[in-house]
Amino acid sequence: MAPQQFKTVTLLVTHYNRSQSLERLLQAFQKQQILFGDIVVSDDGSRPEHLEELKRIQHQFGFRLITTPVNKGLGNNINKGQDAVKTPYTLYVQEDFDPKPGYGKHLRDAISIMDERADIDLVRFYAYFKYPYLKPYRDGFSEMIFRIWYPGYRKFHSYSDHPHLRRTAFFEKFGRYPEGLKGDRTEFLMAISFLKKKGKGMFYEDYKGLFDQVNSEDEPSTMKRSDLRQSNNPLIGLARAVYRNVKHTWEVLF
Repeated sequence: MAPQQFKTVTLLVTHYNRSQSLERLLQAFQKQQILFGDIVVSDDGSRPEHLEELKRIQHQFGFRLITTPVNKGLGNNINKGQDAVKTPYTLYVQEDFDPKPGYGKHLRDAISIMDERADIDLVRFYAYFKYPYLKPYRDGFSEMIFRIWYPGYRKFHSYSDHPHLRRTAFFEKFGRYPEGLKGDRTEFLMAISFLKKKGKGMFYEDYKGLFDQVNSEDEPSTMKRSDLRQSNNPLIGLARAVYRNVKHTWEVLF
């Protein structure tokens, strides 16, 4: 397999106390011979043993390590990592995602789409659910279509912190991530900003076909959500859906 060069792309990985997961992610790209113009790892005040591991594998993978002395949350971690990126494009991946074999072809397709479509702000490679309103484009990608009057709250999730390619000038259009908030709130406020500023994005329709999310017993997910948000009770689910639709519509409009 010949190396696949992506000189216009920086791989940005946010990290917190999951050095084994980070090493596995970087090994997965290395195994596929996917080479980036730069790699930035933004650490959010991990414990000393994980920082030692980061410094050990830094020599192996050649990434730039951006640290902070204390944990400041997801918003700060993405902000300081993005500030360090110098290439035109940023591939943003959290440390618990691994690219599946053949990912390089789809990354090249995404770059090609963004090169030909100056209005496209990001290309999404993974999601928990399929974006509900899609217009087929090419190579398995479809454009996400948002209309405030379309039914359902899932239409508000054009932006997501799951793996995606974006223009490095993202902050200039949509602003920085809010800091000092819980991770899900930080992500939601960026999603609202994306919609308010008329953001446009592509969505890979086989949305679990390009990355695996891996949460091992040794390094479980660090994202905690409320019991109500995770409840399978149908009445709670219906009430939550109605509430989200009304609340999100208000936030986008006002």
